[in-house]
Amino acid sequence: MVCAKTVFKAVAFVNGTINGTIFFEQHGEDAPVKVFGDIDGLSAGKHGFHVHQYGDLSGGCLSAGPHFNPFNKTHGAPDDETRHVGDLGNIIANDKGRATLDIKDELIQLTGDLNIVGRAIVIHQGVDDLGKGGNEESTKTGNAGARLGCAIIGIAK
Repeated sequence: MVCAKTVFKAVAFVNGTINGTIFFEQHGEDAPVKVFGDIDGLSAGKHGFHVHQYGDLSGGCLSAGPHFNPFNKTHGAPDDETRHVGDLGNIIANDKGRATLDIKDELIQLTGDLNIVGRAIVIHQGVDDLGKGGNEESTKTGNAGARLGCAIIGIAK
């Protein structure tokens, strides 16, 4: 008998100066999370992309707090051993301002202790230096700059 794995799904709708839909999908509790979708209205180039601590957008994206970091580690790249759970690196917008997301992450989860549902996803103005910028801010935020857009990650069908 083959047991079917539970598929967990979530979605975030970004609205404002930038717009888009981000989908999250996980095939089983121990599987990586696939992040996919499109964001429009960006300047061409790389933009930091992170899950933040809170799903509170009452004061705009700043209310989302810092990066989701339950292990109190320094900022890093998605493939680094030392990183915030919410560190998803950079998304890249083309010359028309569209970033097409296709990310697989081994650390974030859609269930359990590292669950990102109910938290915020944030797209930053600048490039995330992945914690390699050589200053204190790099180890906290990747020097990714202002928060251009954000959305609460919610459970999807």
